[in-house]
Amino acid sequence: MNTVEAIAGFFAEIGLPYQFAELPGPTFLPGVAIRRGVLTIDREKLLYPGDLLHEAGHMAVLPAAERAEMDGDVGPDGGMEMAAIAWSYAAALHIGIPVEVVFHDEGYLGGAGNLRQNFARRRYIGVPLLEWMELTAGARFPAMDRWLRT
Repeated sequence: MNTVEAIAGFFAEIGLPYQFAELPGPTFLPGVAIRRGVLTIDREKLLYPGDLLHEAGHMAVLPAAERAEMDGDVGPDGGMEMAAIAWSYAAALHIGIPVEVVFHDEGYLGGAGNLRQNFARRRYIGVPLLEWMELTAGARFPAMDRWLRT
């Protein structure tokens, strides 16, 4: 099974809505968009499969009602960005894909290496927010109690 299929299987397992479809025009991340609460994946345009987990993390940390309405850009909220980063790291480990797939060198404004180093040293950004959202207990992270916020 390839990485995209493994990630899609994880989305199905946790109940995160996704679909494979053509995405006309440019998107914030190549081959990935959130359309009316559904993570849409264009296999032809997708450059970095780890971007799927990051965008899914943005969806997962929103309350269910907001997640269902999400469309387009996830916005500039730095706290939600940190929560999505921590969520995507935990998801990668859960699925069994290398952390370098999520924190790839072309992402995170050149800071992917720093993220890999910090997470390897158990300096987890975003975990207090995941704890506040009742998705994990900090001492157990990267194990998650739930994957989607209610």
